Amino acid sequence: MSTIPVHDSLIYIMVTMSMVDRKMSNLELSRIGDIIKSLPVFAKFDENRLTEVSKTCGEILQNEENLSTILNIAAELPENLYETAYALAVEVAAADLHVEQEELRFLQLLRNKLELDKLVTAALERGARARHQSG
Repeated sequence: MSTIPVHDSLIYIMVTMSMVDRKMSNLELSRIGDIIKSLPVFAKFDENRLTEVSKTCGEILQNEENLSTILNIAAELPENLYETAYALAVEVAAADLHVEQEELRFLQLLRNKLELDKLVTAALERGARARHQSG
């Protein structure tokens, strides 16, 4: 069992999604902040720790086996949070209305690592697209 708190693991997934294409947009950063402030899964998270947790994730991503480490951390989440983790990654990817190949690849790796159903992930992806459309 991992010693990484659930909140930290979920933030690692969001930060990784934002950084996987080598550019962290302001829209993505803003979306991560909004998610942490609004979703029940983060109700007990101390928002003052966000910078520290994000920095730790950045350090993990500097290592050679960076994505594997993040995926292994994701797999150590309680199983009932697997879909939540994927949904959070999709939300960050959709924030700037443009999903890069690297982001699609990370979503595929995450989906496979967590053994998520393709119909469920397709629904999560479509929902995020719908939420981020402008008039």
